[in-house]
Amino acid sequence: MAAAGAVVAADKVSDKAAAPAAAPIATVPGMPPVVNRNNIYSETNGPAYIAAAVKGDLERVYVPNLRSNDVSVIDPVTLKVVDKFKVGKAPQHVIPSWDLRTLWVANNAERTNIGSLTPIDPRTGKPGKEVAVDDPYNLYFTPDGKSAIVVAEAKHRLDFRDPQTMAMQYSIEVPKCGGINHADFSIDGRYALFTCEFAGSVAKIDLVERKVLGYLKLTMPSTRFKDVPPSDGPFASEICSSKKGMPQDIRISPDGKRFYIADMDADGVHIVDGDAFKEVGFISTGLGAHGIYPSRDGKQFYVANRGTHSIHGRRKVRGSVTVVDFATEKVVAQWQIPGGGSPDMGNVSADGKALWLSGRFDDVVYRFDTTDGSVKQIKVGQEPHGLVVWPQPGRYSVGHTGNLR
Repeated sequence: MAAAGAVVAADKVSDKAAAPAAAPIATVPGMPPVVNRNNIYSETNGPAYIAAAVKGDLERVYVPNLRSNDVSVIDPVTLKVVDKFKVGKAPQHVIPSWDLRTLWVANNAERTNIGSLTPIDPRTGKPGKEVAVDDPYNLYFTPDGKSAIVVAEAKHRLDFRDPQTMAMQYSIEVPKCGGINHADFSIDGRYALFTCEFAGSVAKIDLVERKVLGYLKLTMPSTRFKDVPPSDGPFASEICSSKKGMPQDIRISPDGKRFYIADMDADGVHIVDGDAFKEVGFISTGLGAHGIYPSRDGKQFYVANRGTHSIHGRRKVRGSVTVVDFATEKVVAQWQIPGGGSPDMGNVSADGKALWLSGRFDDVVYRFDTTDGSVKQIKVGQEPHGLVVWPQPGRYSVGHTGNLR
C-alpha cells in the first residue's frame, strides 16, 4: 500500500491551460489540489487518467452478495463470473482505498458484533485477512487521506480509523441520523454530508472541528410514482402520503455548489446547497431512486431507480436508470430493463461506455450501454449490493463504490 498522504500519480497531466483562470480552491491541508474548480471530476475523465500505480491491476467487477456472504468476480470483457470467494457476514459494498491500492469489502454483519472489512488485492483479485471493525455498513476516506471513515449505521456513529491498519482514531456520534449510510464531501474537503435513511434527512459533518453541524429534513414532493407490479403501461402516480423520505446515495455537482440526493420514497433526487445547507430543488427520476453516478466527462449523472419503495423488494420490479444533465438539471433519457429488474449500486466503466449496477432483488448484475441504454445481465450470488468496477481513473478515492477525484 502507498503511504497515507501520498497522491497516486497519473500518467496523464491535466491540461491546466484549459482550466478557468480563477483563484484556486483553498482545500484542507494534505488534500490534493482541485485542478478545475468547475469540474471536480476532471481527473477521472477516461482511461488516460488511470494512475500509473494501478495500471497493472486486473480489469474486474467485484460484486458483494449480501445473503450468500461472498463476492462474485466478473471479467467485464467476457461478461463471465471468473471467481467467487467467501467474506464476512452480510457484505454491503466494495470500496477502493484512498491510495487506490486496496479494495475493501464492508461486511457489516447486520446488527451483530462480528462486523469486518475484507481487503482485496486488485493486482491478483484475491482476498486477504479480515480486519474486525464495528458495524461497517459503508466506508469512506477523508479527502486528505488521513482517515478511513467506517459508517457504523446501526450505532449512529462515524468511526475514523487509520486508513492502512484500520486502528481506531476517534468517533463522531450522529444521534439524530437514523440509518446513516452514504456520503460525499465538499469541494474543499472541509465538510461532508451524510444521508439519514430512516430519518428522511441529511447530516452535515465538520471534518476540521470533528463535530455535527446540523441536520436538514428533506422535503417530500406532492406526488410520486405508485408502487405497482410490472406492466407494459406507463407509471401511475399517486399523492405522496409519506411524511419523510428515504435518502440513499449522494453526489456533489462538478462545481461543488450542490449535492444531489437520491430518495427511494420520493422517487427522485433532492438538490441541496451544501454551504447554505438548504434544499433548493427536486428532480423526479423513477420509482425507488437509489444510486447516483457521474458520467466520465462530468456532464451528466445516472440515477439507478430500484423499482420499489420497499427495502426488501420482489423480483422483476420496474427498475430503471434516469440520465440527468448536470448543467440544466433536466432528465435527458430514461432506460428501462426489459422484463423488469432492480438496479441498485455500482459505477461507470473507466472508458465511460458502460454503467454497471447490481440487480438487488434479482441476483444479477446489469451492464448498461451508456450510448443507448441497452442492457446485458450476468447471474451472480444472492442479493448483490454495492459493486465496484476496477480499475477506475483518478488520483485518489473518497470511498463508496468508487468515488474518485
